[in-house]
Amino acid sequence: MKFIVLFSCFIYSISLSSQVEREGEVTDTRYFEDQFYIGVSYNLLLEKPQDVKRKNMSYGLSVGVIKDIPLNKKRNVAIGVGIGYAVNSYYTNLLAAETGDIRTYTIETEDNFKRNKIETHLLELPIEFRWRESTPENHKFWRLYAGVKFGYAFANRSKFVSNEKKVSFFNEDIGSLQYGATISFGYNTWNLHLYYPLNSLFKDDIKIDNGENLIVKPVRIGVIFYIL
Repeated sequence: MKFIVLFSCFIYSISLSSQVEREGEVTDTRYFEDQFYIGVSYNLLLEKPQDVKRKNMSYGLSVGVIKDIPLNKKRNVAIGVGIGYAVNSYYTNLLAAETGDIRTYTIETEDNFKRNKIETHLLELPIEFRWRESTPENHKFWRLYAGVKFGYAFANRSKFVSNEKKVSFFNEDIGSLQYGATISFGYNTWNLHLYYPLNSLFKDDIKIDNGENLIVKPVRIGVIFYIL
């Protein structure tokens, strides 16, 4: 979280500097757009076992930098390739437990706990095809960006909190490679963003206690802010 706050402050300071240049009527015919991003999302789970229910609000935060590569003279069509960091939390009644190297999953049908979540930290690689209405003089414009995003989950934790106990451990059942399709659409500062997963959050051979395969696909819906 501290990293996200510091990174956001850094981006904001760059944005202010850029605005000063624009107010001074500096025109650059080789300008680049949207090289930094900050995103906030609401997380949904698809294809989950029937009795797995959402508890509390599942959310995600992401920050990153994208290299904008214009493809035409007007520079309103481009490819974007970037790198970023994301943290996502999923609150459900799917309880994870660990004994030695063995992890088990049960579905809790009673509300006898305060919080239960899976948290993932990812190094992300977004690749976008970009269309926008920008010009060197106009910095308020419509945009439509679509592409794919690959994520390497390098730290994943399951955490359970009740009145009696707290249990937390690094969960190695989360798949290291996460990937999905993305689309962003909006005007000026505010842009809607959708991430649709193409693989499961968990590894292929993971099952819950009744023998059912544990397949969970996290959809992320939110807003994304592009800067510079």
